[in-house]
Amino acid sequence: MIQIAPSILSADFLHLEKDVELVNREADLFHLDIMDGSFVPNISFGFPVVEAIAKAARRPLDVHLMIVHPEKYVERFAKAGASMLSFHYEAALEESGAILEQIQALGVKAGIVINPDCPVQKIFPYLDKADFVLLMSVFAGFGGQKFIPESLERIAAVRAELDRRGRKEVPIEVDGGIGPENAAAVKKAGAGILVAGSAVFKAPDPAQAIAAMRR
Repeated sequence: MIQIAPSILSADFLHLEKDVELVNREADLFHLDIMDGSFVPNISFGFPVVEAIAKAARRPLDVHLMIVHPEKYVERFAKAGASMLSFHYEAALEESGAILEQIQALGVKAGIVINPDCPVQKIFPYLDKADFVLLMSVFAGFGGQKFIPESLERIAAVRAELDRRGRKEVPIEVDGGIGPENAAAVKKAGAGILVAGSAVFKAPDPAQAIAAMRR
């Protein structure tokens, strides 16, 4: 079954408890984007917000690090409550395998992420280690961008390579511009986890939007 991971970056921070309860009730994961103003131009939030959400969360926390030197921070995010922790290949390069192992040693599921302009073949050497793969269908660092159609081919290519390696259980997570209008196509391409921000939290009926993406 497809999993829906609402992106807290698009939540109402003045009434965050309400949106946390929405995710607890209607969705499968909390998706938390951590931006450092260096790897990406924007800054989002850090450990206090993650810890606060973890206290109220009844769903796992999926923490996406859009930061330089992710290896310096994975232990702190694990302690803050992350159940899934992903970092960008572009920020780690040849250290990616070691960081995946570092995350897993903390008892957390480890994922590797790439932006739309990074060839998917770059992460193939790490597919035997990763617990999940996160493919950006927009460029990391900004909410509200439109889904890049070529992402469907990228999802299918990674899914085919995972299956070829006998790793059918490894899910592909897709983040960026996803809503009820394209969720079926993204799922058909091979995605197992859909991240949605504006499509959920800016919808007139967020619960209905989540249900539509499941369908």
